[in-house]
Amino acid sequence: MELHDRRIIVTGGARGIGAAAVRGYTAAGANVISMSLNQELGAEVAAAATAEGPGKAAFLRVDVSDPEQVAAGFDEAASRLGGLDVLAHAAAIQRSGDAGGVTVGDWDAMFAVNVRGTMLTNQAAHRHMAPSGGGSIINFGSISGLRAEPGAPAYSASKGAVHSWTRTAAAAWGGDGVRVNAVLPAMVTPMYEAARARLDEAGRTADYWANKSTIALGHEYGDPDRDLGPVLVFLASDGSRFITGQLLPVDGGQAAVR
Repeated sequence: MELHDRRIIVTGGARGIGAAAVRGYTAAGANVISMSLNQELGAEVAAAATAEGPGKAAFLRVDVSDPEQVAAGFDEAASRLGGLDVLAHAAAIQRSGDAGGVTVGDWDAMFAVNVRGTMLTNQAAHRHMAPSGGGSIINFGSISGLRAEPGAPAYSASKGAVHSWTRTAAAAWGGDGVRVNAVLPAMVTPMYEAARARLDEAGRTADYWANKSTIALGHEYGDPDRDLGPVLVFLASDGSRFITGQLLPVDGGQAAVR
């Protein structure tokens, strides 16, 4: 699971799971380019990760839903890194709602970032990885893509699409040595906290029974650095060289015991 000199792009690297990935990869010795829309916070996370070392991190502002920005950003990142070995695509957004009232705006926004962004970043990564013999793409799915989500129908649909794309890309690119897997994390993140803040008391109670009560290991969401970071390192390493097309829950048992 050594990542010394491994060349990695992390999207959504300004906060939450993406920031944890930046820290985890640099701590394992990798060279990382972090991407996000949040220039200030993204640069701070990258600088702090570099200061901790032994790897290094730098930041590029990229909108993963924009084809031109993704293409240019990945080209620049690969040029700076001297190639590309790993993509950890954590960038995503979430909106609450209900199936009868979800707006076209919310639906399109989530599919633009969560689904189109996955396609665009994966294609760009494959373009750089295939000529050099392969690499590892790590997408981010969710239990929301496995179960009914009455309070987040568009988000649920978008994550279901990410799951399907991950399996399809793995099948298409295996011959190039490019592995494509997805993690399905249950972590305390700014996105999760913001979603809970939008709920009323009844909604928060329902959220508890739908989420924390179904987590076998302690009935609590995980910590991105402690509980998810090592899994991301494993999927970026040669230790996972024969794993592709998988949806890997990192959720304390939530998906298995629901």
